[in-house]
Amino acid sequence: MNYQIEFRHLLYFKVLAEELHFRRAAERLFIAQPGLSRQIKQLEEYYGVLLFERTKRNVMLTEAGMYLFKEAQELFRHLAQIETQLQSYANGKISTLKLGFIGSAVQTILPELLINLKKQQPDIELSLHELANETQLDLLEKKELDLGFVRLSETPLGLRSQPIYTEHFSLVLPNNHPLLMSQNPSLNALKDESFILFSKNYSHSYYDLVMSIFSDHKFIPKVTLRTVNALTIFNMVAQGLGVAIVPSSLKNGYHVDVSFFELDALPQRTTLSLVWNAQNRNPGIPLVVQLMDLQINNA
Repeated sequence: MNYQIEFRHLLYFKVLAEELHFRRAAERLFIAQPGLSRQIKQLEEYYGVLLFERTKRNVMLTEAGMYLFKEAQELFRHLAQIETQLQSYANGKISTLKLGFIGSAVQTILPELLINLKKQQPDIELSLHELANETQLDLLEKKELDLGFVRLSETPLGLRSQPIYTEHFSLVLPNNHPLLMSQNPSLNALKDESFILFSKNYSHSYYDLVMSIFSDHKFIPKVTLRTVNALTIFNMVAQGLGVAIVPSSLKNGYHVDVSFFELDALPQRTTLSLVWNAQNRNPGIPLVVQLMDLQINNA
């Protein structure tokens, strides 16, 4: 074996692993199909392992191939991040940051953080994405998101988190709901109501926390609608399609025709956390964490 593995071998492998078709992969790479086959064979001989199972009709990754595909994806993501950061330095920017957030972060923590961040680094390039909790965690693990604002009960392996804001829940009711006139309102009075809640896709741990509220009151709610969007919940309540339970901070910033009744006597609390990947070396992450610390301490 008189050749060495080069960058192109891994690039060719990655494209073929994505396509699982030699002709399509060769077309994407602008090379001849026999050349692609030769490069893949060299890669397999170098590592001494079969990476693809080939038949006349199908190309499939072996177990070793699936492992190398994941590693190659991580390698190319890291190379893309290096390119992005180098371009930022070339353009006079300290960093480029991709932030994920849920709606309640906009009502509490995020605006002040962004103001302070821009004061510290006026040329920093920010990309903001409103995403469900589970989506953010998945993208953080893949390093396709630098920082996320999520609600979670425990931090997934490989990620780091910083609790930043804990709050109680509120009922969301139509303005003419009789419970608003009660002197001793109780959740038990809502046993027969239809509930509109954040779905499990918003956050599994958050959903379980809300369901524990109903469990403490000895009834299972009739959940007729689930969504990951707060404004959708409020509009549905305003139209009389049900009632809802949400983090209390969501009563700020939305101009909707509903009433909020704070459930501050309940033991359940929900915490918003800042989360990032421990292996992500984006230089902007430590700066955001530092600013978040100062913001919490000065609150």
